[in-house]
Amino acid sequence: MGYLIGADIGSQSVKAVLLDPDGRTVAEAGQACVMQHPNSGWAEQDPADWQTGLTIAVRQLLTRSGVAPSQVTHLGLASQVDGVVPVDDRLQPLRPGLIWLDRRAARQAAALAQELGPERIFATTGLNADASHIAPKLMWLREHEPATFRQARCFPPVGGYMLGWLTGTLAQDHANASSTLLYDVRTGAWDDEMLAAADLDPAILAEIRPSAQAVGTLTAEAAADLGLSRNATVVVGTGDEHAACVGAGAIVPGLVADVTGTAEPVAVTAPSPVFDAEHVVETHAHAITGLLLVENPGFVSGGSTLWCAASVLGIDQAALFELAARAPAGADGVLFVPALSGATVPRWNDRMRGTFAGLSMNHGRSHLARAVVEGCSFALRDVVGRLDALGLAGPQIAVVGGGTRSELWLQVKADVTGRVVRPVRASEPTALGAAILAGLAAGTFTDAADAVARTVPPSTRRYEPDERTRPVYEERYAQYRALYDGVERALA
Repeated sequence: MGYLIGADIGSQSVKAVLLDPDGRTVAEAGQACVMQHPNSGWAEQDPADWQTGLTIAVRQLLTRSGVAPSQVTHLGLASQVDGVVPVDDRLQPLRPGLIWLDRRAARQAAALAQELGPERIFATTGLNADASHIAPKLMWLREHEPATFRQARCFPPVGGYMLGWLTGTLAQDHANASSTLLYDVRTGAWDDEMLAAADLDPAILAEIRPSAQAVGTLTAEAAADLGLSRNATVVVGTGDEHAACVGAGAIVPGLVADVTGTAEPVAVTAPSPVFDAEHVVETHAHAITGLLLVENPGFVSGGSTLWCAASVLGIDQAALFELAARAPAGADGVLFVPALSGATVPRWNDRMRGTFAGLSMNHGRSHLARAVVEGCSFALRDVVGRLDALGLAGPQIAVVGGGTRSELWLQVKADVTGRVVRPVRASEPTALGAAILAGLAAGTFTDAADAVARTVPPSTRRYEPDERTRPVYEERYAQYRALYDGVERALA
């Protein structure tokens, strides 16, 4: 057995880890990516940025570890979900990718809901008829860019596109397929009724395969770019939050996985589909075959802290948390709704937008910073509350991603949710989850449980709810919900 590489193809960066034949992480690397926002509610990325990011990250792994290219035998990717890249017959992109943050297809999503009914769609797909998902985006492309739509051979998700570049084969796993609005979460296959309603031919979709299945070896071009051997095998891979759940050890029911990145998916593992009557959480396929992931696929969380730091306060993201710590719990009444690109909590609404409220002359920069941290934590409470009501949430929250670096944020999450919060020690859990899938194909691990036991170190940090803050956070949370309701009505 050889070395394994797992990579996280995100919207802010590409991150990668290198595991030795025993499953130990021996090197990590990363490279920033850029998003474009041509119009309000639009979000795109140049697919070349993902390729460049992966190339730089993989070469950094080899340099930092001293591992020879021939020693790397398997590669797996965990990629942002709900993006789509039209490709031609040579698998070249025909336009920038529409990523998960893009909400231009609201009218197309509404048309699907009108034709079939939102309840019928939810009962089949486990999803809300929302513009973030892929089917409405394909419908928008067909309507607004017909030449591109006709020229495209296929419309793979981000991970499927990257797989095509790496191996020459287009495919996607069940986790990615389950977020298209075209997949029956009960049967694990494309749904004819959804395809007919969207007027889409399944031939234009990347084939569905298991996430840990070997697809093939690297093409000559990809091997040369990455600095790896052409003999390196690539697995299908999975979605980013799905891999993060694997990297957090969330492969058993009850453990709440809180993936704090640009967005903040919150999920629990389930053995069978769960249909939330309030539609706050959706059911997706898990990265691990045979399991499902009941999740809210993410409100804009790290994206909100980055926006506030860069665009409002003129500081870097890390400094925002230092500034927030100077303000008291409850931010002296300042509130923030983290809906900078629509909302998925406490209700899905693509017209919803972010809001500061409660400002007065005594407030300063620290109060704004604290309000953003607390607003994102209130949104987390919205999701955990629904999981609790459905009988799915255990007593602990495992936090993964960049949010684990802030002691303040972790404590606020514990205080606001009333649950024990444990940050996962793996510094790059999403990339680790991708490497685990590669290791399952390589035979490094006997199964997912063996992989988690050997690669996910137990957390030594534990954040208990502080009872002293409970009264203020109960009051602020009620005000936050009232603020959301008021803004939603104003924007209706």
